[in-house]
Amino acid sequence: MTPLGSSLYCIYKLENKPINVITGVKHIIFDLGGVLLNIDYKLTEQAFIDAGIPDFAHRYSQLQQTDVFDKLETGKISEEEFVMAMQSASQTSIKPHQVLGAWNAMLLDFPVRRLQILQQLRLYYDLFLLSNTNEIHEAAFNDILQRSRGIPNIGVFFDRVYFSHRLGLRKPMPEIFQLVLNENGLKAEQTLFIDDSPQHVAAAKALGIQTIFLEKGMTIENDIFKSMSMA
Repeated sequence: MTPLGSSLYCIYKLENKPINVITGVKHIIFDLGGVLLNIDYKLTEQAFIDAGIPDFAHRYSQLQQTDVFDKLETGKISEEEFVMAMQSASQTSIKPHQVLGAWNAMLLDFPVRRLQILQQLRLYYDLFLLSNTNEIHEAAFNDILQRSRGIPNIGVFFDRVYFSHRLGLRKPMPEIFQLVLNENGLKAEQTLFIDDSPQHVAAAKALGIQTIFLEKGMTIENDIFKSMSMA
């Protein structure tokens, strides 16, 4: 794959020390939304409020969600069934394209420096993507990547990609983490997991996986991985 813009140095640092020196890390599992892809839950919340669902924040948030969203993220309902559920919840008459637009409103952009970091890290580590997502968002974020960077899908940056709606499992279920470890022959203690949801980080840590909780305001480019010239 052609490098994205100017290249970064190939050696990155974690807490001012090379990752493999301080932790023995050989494999890195990334979350998607909030880690690689900028997202804003409030945009989707407001869009659904405007579409006649005033209690949307109680139905869906970063920390919890109702059954219909669990089913969407584990592939148990289709796009059409999700649209109908949102239409039924609305106090107004909303069309399918309005539901999809509101649901995708949270998806923003892929900063180029994060994609450069993935390109460089892949030279030294096995990289995996593990995301709670759904068929609607998968199509939308790949479209964002294609339109903004000319890259067909996020999978080109990883050895393997794991999406909840394809697996029928979602974080923080321990089974989904164990699946990634088992299918790729990874040792938990040599694996680093980066996520912005505390419940997901806690579940991975309980399995012996090394973790980084990307707290609000943190980014992988400013707080986790830095080229030697920026350290």
